[in-house]
Amino acid sequence: MTYTTIETEQHYRIATVWLNRPEVRNALNNMMIEELIHVFETLGADNAVRVITLRGRGKVFCAGADLKWMKATATSGYEESLEENRQLARCFQTVYNTPKPTIAVVHGAAMGGANGLLAACDFAYAGDDTLFAFSEVRLGLVPATIAPYILKRTGEATAKELMLTGRQFHAKEAAQAGLINQVLQEMELESKVAELVQELLQGGPNSIAACKRLLHHLSEKEPETAIPYTVEAIARARSSTEGQEGMQAFFEKRKPNWI
Repeated sequence: MTYTTIETEQHYRIATVWLNRPEVRNALNNMMIEELIHVFETLGADNAVRVITLRGRGKVFCAGADLKWMKATATSGYEESLEENRQLARCFQTVYNTPKPTIAVVHGAAMGGANGLLAACDFAYAGDDTLFAFSEVRLGLVPATIAPYILKRTGEATAKELMLTGRQFHAKEAAQAGLINQVLQEMELESKVAELVQELLQGGPNSIAACKRLLHHLSEKEPETAIPYTVEAIARARSSTEGQEGMQAFFEKRKPNWI
């Protein structure tokens, strides 16, 4: 499929999704949101894809919401606004629930909703000159649809400090806050992503998808209520074709068939 606001590339088993509106700093609008939903659903179902990276064309990763789109929707009624934000929430949820490992590679700036995209990914790495901000409160708004994913990464206290002030902060602080996994210089950044991709390719694709579901499920449960789910999950994995192959390969001292 040909997209208007994003681009996709695929090399070997690695798919890259590019935010591709560099003239407006890759700002989010309704079309980009719809296209991101479509591409992550499509790649998530594609057996030829093992890992997905998310990047931005041009000088920044993403500047948040498109100003023209914001202006056009500023006078929207409650019901219309509700539907627009349902779609945005669905976008973040689609990225978060993608069965393939997802890696956000961030540079330049990540403002507002951009942080929802990177936080919904499994891994997020940023260049050392990247700026971040949750500026919604300074516009009289709230960072509502991104908040669930930010809280999972940073915890409540740190989210309050960053969201209630709306201030800009640098990549080093973003890493300390847990918003991103690591801050690196440009050349180190690409090496780190390449290394991570190779590590991810060592795992069974179905096992990785099941592990993601497991972690998402457990993050919302108390330990004692999670026990039935966990014992069923490992039983399913052990008896699966991939689980049987992985254990047999281990005993036979060979690589499993997904490598």
